[in-house]
Amino acid sequence: MDLELTGRVALVTAASKGLGRATATQLAAEGARVMVSSRGADQLARTAQEIADATGAQVEHCPADVADAADLDRLLHETQQRLGGIDVLVNNAGGPPPGGFDALDDATWQQAFELNLLSTVRLFRGVLPHMREQGWGRIVTVASSSIKQPIDNLTLSNTFRVGLLGLAKSVALEVAPDGVLVNTIGPGRIATDRVASLDAGRAEKTGQSVEDVRAQSEKGIPLGRYGTAEEFGKMAAFLASGANTYVTGQNFLVDGGMVRAI
Repeated sequence: MDLELTGRVALVTAASKGLGRATATQLAAEGARVMVSSRGADQLARTAQEIADATGAQVEHCPADVADAADLDRLLHETQQRLGGIDVLVNNAGGPPPGGFDALDDATWQQAFELNLLSTVRLFRGVLPHMREQGWGRIVTVASSSIKQPIDNLTLSNTFRVGLLGLAKSVALEVAPDGVLVNTIGPGRIATDRVASLDAGRAEKTGQSVEDVRAQSEKGIPLGRYGTAEEFGKMAAFLASGANTYVTGQNFLVDGGMVRAI
């Protein structure tokens, strides 16, 4: 299938590793010109070069903290200066810290809001004028399987990921007449550093080994294993592509069947 991405400009945030990197790689492999961003400059530069070497695509990089409004403005400006108007946005951000309700103070709530929700509002605001003017655009918001089923000890993520879903659905309805499609993806247990860290935290809390924690988690997944970042990236790339012409305002779980909710 031709995803009709050749020459399209794509911005992928939190892209130095994990889900963001895998998605950026898929987009580049399909011919998109890609800007990758994350906070860590050195790792980001290596990632950009590795994706470019693997795909032959133009891959630019710009370090930025998506929770910082000035950084986001600079990222959007740099992308437009180096690559042109942004056709595709894949907005991803690191997960907020784990913890139950009683463990979270106001400052932690505010930080999670700025990282996981307000950053998306700002990115939408930055890319939509060009997309609407040209009559074509794709936005893919990375959330979590908690948009369908809350996850124990992840109160912040459970709260703000659902907010992302509401935002994406609302915006999708507004911009559909302009040819802009907006969707949300909720990853389940994907083998990333984030999931490894959560497994390690659970192992420490329960006195189990990390291997036992993972094995227990895999028993709850009908496909019997954690997913790969590459599997996630393929789904994200389709939703971000020209091959997707009639899917908008939807949320998709990439979770191996883990969430039982309909």
